[in-house]
Amino acid sequence: MEIKNIPFYSYNTIIVGTGAAGLAAAVRLYQLGQTQIALVTEGMLMGTSRNTGSDKQTYYKLTLCGSEPDSVRSMAETLFQGGCMDGDIAMAEAAGSTRAFFHLVDIGVPFPFNGNGEYIGYKTDHDPLSRGSSAGPLTSKYMTECLERQVRQLGIPVYDGYLAVKLLTEGAGEDRKAAGILALDTKCSSEESPRFAVFGAVNTIWATGGEAGMYQASVYPVSQTGGMGVLLQEGAVAKNLTESQFGIASVKFRWNLSGTFQQCIPRYLSTDPQGGDEREFLTEYFDSPEQLLNAIFLKGYQWPFDPRKTREQGSSMIDLLVYQETVLKGRRVFLDFSKNPAALEENGTVSFTRLPEVARTYLENSEALLETPIQRLARMNPSAIQVYKTHHIDLYTEYLEIAVCAQHNNGGIAGNKWWETSIRHLFAVGEVNGTHGVYRPGGSALNAGQVGAIRASQYITRNYPGEGPEKEAFFKCHEKELEKELCFAREALEESGISPLDVKEEKQQLGLRMTRYGACIRSDKGIGQALKENREQWDRFQKNHYVGNPAELKRLYQLRQLLVSQYVYLSAMKDYGERSGISRGSYLVYHGEGTLPDPRLEEVFRNRTEGADGSVIQEISYDSQKQACKVSWRPVRPIPKEDIWFENVWKRYREDRIIKNEE
Repeated sequence: MEIKNIPFYSYNTIIVGTGAAGLAAAVRLYQLGQTQIALVTEGMLMGTSRNTGSDKQTYYKLTLCGSEPDSVRSMAETLFQGGCMDGDIAMAEAAGSTRAFFHLVDIGVPFPFNGNGEYIGYKTDHDPLSRGSSAGPLTSKYMTECLERQVRQLGIPVYDGYLAVKLLTEGAGEDRKAAGILALDTKCSSEESPRFAVFGAVNTIWATGGEAGMYQASVYPVSQTGGMGVLLQEGAVAKNLTESQFGIASVKFRWNLSGTFQQCIPRYLSTDPQGGDEREFLTEYFDSPEQLLNAIFLKGYQWPFDPRKTREQGSSMIDLLVYQETVLKGRRVFLDFSKNPAALEENGTVSFTRLPEVARTYLENSEALLETPIQRLARMNPSAIQVYKTHHIDLYTEYLEIAVCAQHNNGGIAGNKWWETSIRHLFAVGEVNGTHGVYRPGGSALNAGQVGAIRASQYITRNYPGEGPEKEAFFKCHEKELEKELCFAREALEESGISPLDVKEEKQQLGLRMTRYGACIRSDKGIGQALKENREQWDRFQKNHYVGNPAELKRLYQLRQLLVSQYVYLSAMKDYGERSGISRGSYLVYHGEGTLPDPRLEEVFRNRTEGADGSVIQEISYDSQKQACKVSWRPVRPIPKEDIWFENVWKRYREDRIIKNEE
């Protein structure tokens, strides 16, 4: 296939990804007057926003009800105090939260309000006030549906079925800028001539979500792989890649088991791989039935794994025990909603006197002091049962298999306060942007994606206008990059006399490696082993990426970018272990001089949580020529001083001096 025959599309801005953040970016650009835009997506109905949730999926924003005082700065301080978060980004997310929230309300997302019109709220994780709101288990799904409807109404082009495989850039050093992408047309990959498409653009917004495909134990939907590796391959700077969230989730149908799924007090069971040898494994690690029941109940409020909550038989002790059963012992773990845990029964009948006061009061106020977990769940949250029923899982009769799963990426591609990355004209919005620190309030990710879409769109329309590139000049400039990618595809499809690469098996190896060594339980030794295995797998891939079947090209490209991502993530973890080795956030790092959360636990859980430093941020970039990473540390950017004298701000606004990169 000759380069000149590749279909070419030219725009001012392309948005890669159609989750809540990507769709919002397209809408915001159009509203601000930049209509020469297009969305490029692997699949409109794919991704986390469209396909995931929890018992009550939260959206985090400024308090909009009651008499409890709140302010933009107060919310920014909450975000900033999570550690390793830049203050200017915290301020932007807080200031933009109401604008983003009410846009969603106006386009139809059913957030609840009372008779006075107040949008009611509740406390969420790491939230000192009541800033959380929710439209139920499917909040982000409603967001994508309403935003997609807007995109269609505005007539914004959507290129569906295109997998971005290469970021095209121009220039060097600080002047390097994004110029568009090469994409695999997954609908036509079996035909050579239209197999690829080139999208040339003045600006590129990357909105591909978290790097979901790296983990075998994952609550991300199967349809999401991620796309960060494409940017890392081009040297985009990332930050806080050590910081991800993990928690208990179901694995047959991937869903977070937070909130009422735990507050109804289900039974935890362990079996052998074939489903035999059934036993309630938690009881032997808790000193009393009351402590066990308290941990299960609090797991609803404290869903993300937190090493600080493993001590004194806290709620995250449950995560350790589930991990111990599944990863270390090779057993299977289930939740049973049909029967009570033995700790809640006395002489064969339920005994609510064993419940801690906070749990008993909660269930009593919810009118849910009922005989079985499923009855309690049905009273408190029937929609949670319905979510599983729509996926052919009956919680009344079926055990629910679980694991401690990767759930959210708090780190990601580094950006400034306008969400522009280290590569000029490249913006990262949504989970792919590492705006979050170590501890983030639940629901803040949905807000960050919407605010990031606003900020990136504002900057693009004010600073980077202009028509998209001409085809002939563009192809001439990027001939070497494009030819290299076409050569890779030819090598993957031309008969070479060797056995084709088993892409499915290779990806499974990659995922198992990350779940075992780079997830919620880590050690220097384990990270070293994982890096060694990753480089060996990369070398095999470089020597043989022949797949023969064109339909396998999509998975081959995904494997390539995941191998790069995994190497960079593991390198970040290795550096953090050597520099600190303190357990924090949602992961535990083995520390030989630390303490075991409980003497009955295995040695791998020995750790230290004291002394974690949230005042500095780790940044990392990948050099594809040297196949090595460069790591640096810098202080967090502080929360900006208040700039609220109206006449002065108004003057700068009139003079178009606000939407600028002042760094």
